[in-house]
Amino acid sequence: MKPLLRDWAKLNKVVIGMLHLPALPGSPLYGGSIAPIREAMLRDAQLLAEGGVHGLMIENFGDTPFFPGRVPVHVVSHIAALAAEVRRAVPQLPLGINVLRNDGLSALAAAHAVGASYIRVNVLCGARVADQGLLQGIAHELLRLRSELKAESIKIFADVDVKHSAPLAARSIVDEVDDTLYRGMADALIVSGAGTGKPTDPEKVHVVKAAAKETPVFLGSGVTPTSLPALMPHADGFIVGTFFKKDGVSTNPVDPQRVKQLLAALRG
Repeated sequence: MKPLLRDWAKLNKVVIGMLHLPALPGSPLYGGSIAPIREAMLRDAQLLAEGGVHGLMIENFGDTPFFPGRVPVHVVSHIAALAAEVRRAVPQLPLGINVLRNDGLSALAAAHAVGASYIRVNVLCGARVADQGLLQGIAHELLRLRSELKAESIKIFADVDVKHSAPLAARSIVDEVDDTLYRGMADALIVSGAGTGKPTDPEKVHVVKAAAKETPVFLGSGVTPTSLPALMPHADGFIVGTFFKKDGVSTNPVDPQRVKQLLAALRG
């Protein structure tokens, strides 16, 4: 695997813990106060760090129904403010930002403002059909913004065959990998199952990794101690949210015992 972040240079496998934010102001499910959102996020961040993860990623998980593209400016402001809190509380871990559903421009802007290290983009190239409608690739805008900000140190993690979506037409995943890497200029790829917390097919991971060659490939859903043995030979890293939560429910708080369990399984 080619180096991605200096902090991960000596790691064989990388584990990124998810910080699933409840609904933010303006969203239908917003609870009326940002304080409990901040407190829950910081608690989860500390528990993930103490459990041994190698990075964190924050996303507006509770903001359903999601915008298909750009989110309102107040959402970006709150995500940036919360991400800055995480950076202050857990400065030793690289932080990533994902603005759902596909607002990579806002994710990059927030990452640049707070000193985050990477962003996730669900549809960097091509187009997908999802519950938001048609999701369109944003590589042409995102890479130009990164260049304009001189922010090439912020890495772009791009999904291929992203969860909660379907292709417009049948297409080889190898062709998707090629376009995402060589035309979309992604720094790392993410492979996932059909939805949040759902298992990822090991054969799919194998095909993507073979096509990606030295580019890092991360697993984006369904990672558990049980699934790790079949996935580890083909994945360079794991983005874990649901398994780390109490009772394996994505909206629950982080369970420190589950964090330790998965990290122990990773070490063998």
